[in-house]
Amino acid sequence: MKIWLLRHGQAEAMAISDPQRALTEQGRVEVAAVARLLEGKQLDTILASPYLRAQQTAAIVSQHLAREKGIATAAWLTPEDEPRHVLDFLAERAEQNLLLVSHQPLLGQLISLLVDGYKGAHHPMPTAGLACIQMDFPAAGIGQLLLLTCPAELSD
Repeated sequence: MKIWLLRHGQAEAMAISDPQRALTEQGRVEVAAVARLLEGKQLDTILASPYLRAQQTAAIVSQHLAREKGIATAAWLTPEDEPRHVLDFLAERAEQNLLLVSHQPLLGQLISLLVDGYKGAHHPMPTAGLACIQMDFPAAGIGQLLLLTCPAELSD
């Protein structure tokens, strides 16, 4: 199983509420750049946080990959959700190539939990940061970190 983790692109600093913060133009550019890394990956499912910026990020990736399947919303992918709960939800999934679009601090903690076995290790996830973790099944500490990158590290 490969789990791809994508942090939303750069978002507006202010909105009526945090969940309603939209991507900036720079955020859209960041996401499009990182989406190229997902070309040909045959994603089974894209799951996104219900927050607007994550939904917009997932939509950009889906469009870039010309996916016909829709984007599923996962209420358990918001910034302050517990990584162990995400792991429980992942254990119920049958997909072999899954993209989660979410936020910090959740994504950094989830990488730590899957790879290091605890959620306290530091894994940077700047806006539009992308990680890929491979494992036989979702469990703490057994994942192999295959990729951890961001738009600033990509060359044109």
